[in-house]
Amino acid sequence: MDEDTRYEAVRSRDARFDGEFFFGVATTGIYCRPSCPAVTPKRRNVRFFATAAAAQGSGFRACRRCRPDAVPGSAEWNARADVVGRAMRLIGDGVVDREGVAGLAVRLGYSARQVQRQLTAELGAGPVALARAQRAHTARVLVQTTDLPITEVAFAAGFGSLRQFNDTIRAVYASTPSELRTAGTPSAPKAPAQETGPSAGIPLRLAHRGPYQSAAVFDLLAREAVPGIEEIVGTPGRRTYRRTLRLPYGTGIVAVDERPGALKSASLAHPGGWLDAHLHLTDHRDLTTAVQRLRRLFDLDADPYAVDERLGDDPRLAPLVAARPGLRSPGAADPEELAVRALVGRAEAERLVRRYGKTLDAPSGGLTHLFPEPSALAEAAPGGPLATLATALADGTVRLDAGADRDDAEHALLALPGMDAATVAVIRTRALGDPDVAPPGIDVPDAWRPWRSYAVQHMELAEHVEHAEQVQHVQHLRTAGELESR
Repeated sequence: MDEDTRYEAVRSRDARFDGEFFFGVATTGIYCRPSCPAVTPKRRNVRFFATAAAAQGSGFRACRRCRPDAVPGSAEWNARADVVGRAMRLIGDGVVDREGVAGLAVRLGYSARQVQRQLTAELGAGPVALARAQRAHTARVLVQTTDLPITEVAFAAGFGSLRQFNDTIRAVYASTPSELRTAGTPSAPKAPAQETGPSAGIPLRLAHRGPYQSAAVFDLLAREAVPGIEEIVGTPGRRTYRRTLRLPYGTGIVAVDERPGALKSASLAHPGGWLDAHLHLTDHRDLTTAVQRLRRLFDLDADPYAVDERLGDDPRLAPLVAARPGLRSPGAADPEELAVRALVGRAEAERLVRRYGKTLDAPSGGLTHLFPEPSALAEAAPGGPLATLATALADGTVRLDAGADRDDAEHALLALPGMDAATVAVIRTRALGDPDVAPPGIDVPDAWRPWRSYAVQHMELAEHVEHAEQVQHVQHLRTAGELESR
């Protein structure tokens, strides 16, 4: 988009572009999302930015009305496989906070100077600034949704000192942390400060753009759920997905609610929504990482407008897209776990959890274990495909983290004994979040690129619905026959 087109999006308050770019107003010193309800500024006073970090770096502070830091992430970072896209996914996963810019550069296979130059040239902000913007958002969430002491919030959000935390909050939000807490929504439930174990839940709204077919996602998660580490509770339309997570600093139990009544059209009248979630973390420093993993699992940063426009032009897919606008291609909360499950299947995964999974210190409902680490599974079946995959994951021969090169990962997986192309396609789609995978044996033309993973979801869901209808019809005939015989 050129700047004139972006200004038209701002002038029309087009929420389809929230998170795709930001704009700052020179006369107020404030930056906003495109759909901000405030009076549209004059064109000559507007500056555009690819990221919130770039806007902050230019001296703009976040708008208090539209909260630009809370928008869905750009779908571009999920789709792109280049260094910038991989870097953005790693920064979102908290790598800079944990390992610094040097650690980010090592994971990308470039020097720190090269990474800094590429990010700054394209996004207007380097890795430190991008991570700082993310820390500020995490801090705001903790300040406004928990009663944690401000000092604990600072370090939980990833800041190195209380002074750095205070300076950043003032620069980004033009408020002190205490003022930010006072300005929080009074009705929002808060996690008490005295609760420091897994029961200290943090309530969040996980935003998405456009329509969202939550029923299809929750149906898939219900079919795949492995007892002990996952469960679905509630009735269709009002279900809650719960699972355990192994995180960098501790463990977590997360719960995401299904929102009934998915939007029926991708229009400006229905620009998006959110999924309600609760995160129960043993260490609040894991908040950013846990949120990003949930966003990948539920595919919340997708651009359904672009996907539906491309796929809806195809006569074969048009009726499917019309029936389910905003259908997502779910990812994975734990890429290594997903790879193992894709290889061994659901039943064997359940056995592995019981035998090799780590028992939670405080089980919650049906959640009792963490999925076993690759190093533990490497000894599960010496010499077999599972042990080979687990060993490759444990020693880094196969990398499936947020910044992994997808082609390199596919080649490494195919080189492992017992790994076939269909399994690798599942891993590439789900664990690596590739939106453009064509599984073997399925007719997926190039005309559907770069959204072939979404096309496959449409076709598989249509087959599943047709099969369910056939089973229901057979059951109806059997019931009718039994009644007639009586």
